[in-house]
Amino acid sequence: MSPGQIGFALLVLGLFLLLGKIVRVRAGWAQKLFLPSSIIAGVILLLLGPQVLGRVGGPVGESGLFTEGILTVWSALPGLLISVVFATMFLGQKLPTPARAGRLVGPQLSLGVALGSGQYVVGLLLAAVVLVPLLGAQPMTGALIEIGFEGGHGTAAGMRPVLEDLGFGEGADLAVGLATVGIVGGVVIGIALINWGVRTGRTEILKGDVQASVEEQKGLFRADEHYPAGTMTSRPSSVEPLSLHMALVSVAILLGWCVLEALRWVEARTYGTVLINEDTPLEIFAFVPLFPLALLGGVALQAMATAFKVDHLIDHQIMLRIQGWALDFLIVAAIGTLSLEAIGDNLGTFLLLAVAGITFNVGLFLWFAPRIIGRYWFERGIGDFGQSMGVTATGLILMRITDPDAESPAFEAFGYKQLVFEPFFGGGLVTALAVPVIFLTGIWPLFFVMLAVFLLALGIGWFYFKPRAEAERRELHEQGAEGAGAVTT
Repeated sequence: MSPGQIGFALLVLGLFLLLGKIVRVRAGWAQKLFLPSSIIAGVILLLLGPQVLGRVGGPVGESGLFTEGILTVWSALPGLLISVVFATMFLGQKLPTPARAGRLVGPQLSLGVALGSGQYVVGLLLAAVVLVPLLGAQPMTGALIEIGFEGGHGTAAGMRPVLEDLGFGEGADLAVGLATVGIVGGVVIGIALINWGVRTGRTEILKGDVQASVEEQKGLFRADEHYPAGTMTSRPSSVEPLSLHMALVSVAILLGWCVLEALRWVEARTYGTVLINEDTPLEIFAFVPLFPLALLGGVALQAMATAFKVDHLIDHQIMLRIQGWALDFLIVAAIGTLSLEAIGDNLGTFLLLAVAGITFNVGLFLWFAPRIIGRYWFERGIGDFGQSMGVTATGLILMRITDPDAESPAFEAFGYKQLVFEPFFGGGLVTALAVPVIFLTGIWPLFFVMLAVFLLALGIGWFYFKPRAEAERRELHEQGAEGAGAVTT
């Protein structure tokens, strides 16, 4: 494949991303669903590619409107871009003071870990009881809810090489399909929950009907709105700030690559020589993808920049723009190369996983969040619900709707939680290790580990944070009563 073919494939991807944005601006149904332009573009590519148009036959051929070379580039792209997404997560982040972070992050982390580990508990139990014995599914199917829902399109696409190496290539297509269901369902169900919360008085900030402006529905800013995309941290005469930040992302990914290669080297010369059976060596890091280590590389680079007092040169807003670009192109390519045949062949498995994941996420949010978070439980919990259904951006969208002027500590608490949560779940080390662990040991060892983590998160929330939340509510009620009495007097 020539460099020209690779470049042309990227140009076509950009063209369809723009087309997806035009559909979002013009189509009312897309606005009401708050569908990201990248998902719309990916669905258009899927319809015009070999999975739909290519099956019609005729002059377009089996590949649809696209050549095999273009499809090959698009198939490889998500696995590369996911490392960019994860490397940028903590670059430019300012660490909070321990006291404030501890007060805010505790119940938020308890809820997040319960959602992440609980998706494994539900998925693995469903696989052991129904999917494997009755539908003939692979045991690794039990990890797909967390990969697709908590991880989203990026993690699902990034895990494709691992799943293919382990003989479960259709699992990657199921995970991407679940990620699509999750991100759409997260927004639709999330907005329905917000409207319900407003009507029943569970939201503290919103007190009327949820109404998004025309610009918000279209995903545009008004002409009089100004949101800076980032801060110039270097003079362009020396190096363009965007180039500097892209270089830092490259270093973060390289640091992660060095760590991963070192772990693989150690593994190959120690326990990796042990055989589980005649053909299967005890290898774990051989199947771990790069992107969770790229996240740790970003953390290490940020720590070094802070230690050498040059962290002011790293702007988190520019990092978010780089991350957003990579995630948009990743989602378009991942959905555009999705195998509908794999989903169709495993439709029963796919539907059961989707229904189980959605039911668990909604149920845990409504039951657990109000019991462990004191004030603003809805505003804070809805962000974790949104993330557990798709990507971090879904959680941020729902929090922005419930708290448009950031009056509550929802965004701050959510950000602190991410610092602890992201390295493990939703594409972190737990996500990366889960599939090879299931492949090597079966369903039950990981199930009991995740069950223990799930029960621990519930127990800490119930016995430690619940009394604190109740005391906070009583104090607020007493203050309100005193204020009402003063006004009456």
